[in-house]
Amino acid sequence: MATNKTGNKVLYPELSYRIVGLCFAVHNELGRFAREKQYSDLLEKKFRAEGIAYKREMRVGDSGNIADYVIGNLILLELKTTRVVGRAHFRQIQNYLQQSRIQLGLLVNFSDSYLRPKRVLRTEDLRHS
Repeated sequence: MATNKTGNKVLYPELSYRIVGLCFAVHNELGRFAREKQYSDLLEKKFRAEGIAYKREMRVGDSGNIADYVIGNLILLELKTTRVVGRAHFRQIQNYLQQSRIQLGLLVNFSDSYLRPKRVLRTEDLRHS
């Protein structure tokens, strides 16, 4: 079981490492000024080439919300192309995690000069965050 610097267990370290690596490859290939769909299309090709099981644009819950990717039914991946990732983006992925009952989300903003994927863990109650 992998742990982080504080000694807490890390969920799905190998799979999340592979996903993040592919996100870096996509960012290196397209740069920071492409559209979200372009990043998503290239990422999908890389998932296929690597044999990573995924669902793209998956409906979560009964709300009509659509997550960009669910990988191996374990990790929810949300892609962004925005100047700044803010509280609303974290609330969005937390909402998707709550609805899907998935434990781990990755939030990736491709518009940053340097890619900084964020790991988001599902909290028990969104009303208290």
